[in-house]
Amino acid sequence: MSELNVLLVCGSGASSGFMAANMRKAAKEKQLDMKISARSESEIENYIEEIDALMVGPHLAYILDEIDDLIHEFPIKVILMKKEYYATLDGNAAIEHLQSALQEEG
Repeated sequence: MSELNVLLVCGSGASSGFMAANMRKAAKEKQLDMKISARSESEIENYIEEIDALMVGPHLAYILDEIDDLIHEFPIKVILMKKEYYATLDGNAAIEHLQSALQEEG
């Protein structure tokens, strides 16, 4: 399988930046081939053609419909991050959530 390109978004990109760093560390420890980056939610459109999965900060649940409209023709898995691991920036838990969400589609 080729590299999985994951984009994390939050309001300004700051907290998702810390989460992305922790997820990169966890992915490396698990020997997973992932590129994980973080941006502001206002930049999603700029990355749609490059990503396989989009992880959205839990405080941005209200923009999920807007995100669906943006990515409708692209095969991107949209995942709302859970408050439990987002609040503690737990990269391992985020990677596990990402993997289980991707497996749901089969």
